[in-house]
Amino acid sequence: MILPIVAYGAPVLRAMAKDISADYADLPKLIEDMWETMYASNGVGLAAPQINRAIRLFVVDSTQIFEGMDASELAEHPDAPGIKRVFINAHIEKLDGELWSYNEGCLSIPKIREDVWREETVLLRYCDENFVEKTELFEGITARVILHEYDHIDGKLFIDHLKPLKRKLLKGKLDDISKGKIRVDYKMMFSK
Repeated sequence: MILPIVAYGAPVLRAMAKDISADYADLPKLIEDMWETMYASNGVGLAAPQINRAIRLFVVDSTQIFEGMDASELAEHPDAPGIKRVFINAHIEKLDGELWSYNEGCLSIPKIREDVWREETVLLRYCDENFVEKTELFEGITARVILHEYDHIDGKLFIDHLKPLKRKLLKGKLDDISKGKIRVDYKMMFSK
């Protein structure tokens, strides 16, 4: 089932999400719905707070970013061909590498894209959809997508990484999004 994406301004997007247990109600169905929602919205990642659940769960499919690249382009990306993965109860163990800039957007903040600086690698401890605990190192664009979704479960948004002046310049657009004054081709939920 395709779920509505929570728009900027909703309190759930600023809440610190909680860890869940393997017996979380209808977890397999929720994960399936998150994949369906993410693909229907043309996203490469989706976090539970974006569907109005304050839990530490997100999905990532960075393989889409590499589709259509030729061999020389793929060779420039150490994380190619990407991953398709479920992350439950994720916690960062270590951030490392040079900060690098990449133009990011967010399904909860439609039609706004900005350059965001993030670390090259992230060592992440998490559980997969079967609650098998893993600690894994991710790099490149895949690490960036993970860090973007990880921010959501910590109550942060990509705009929080921008300089104050840039955020101030976006205020009008952000206010419009929170009031529902935006048109997108996927279902959204707006705060009253």
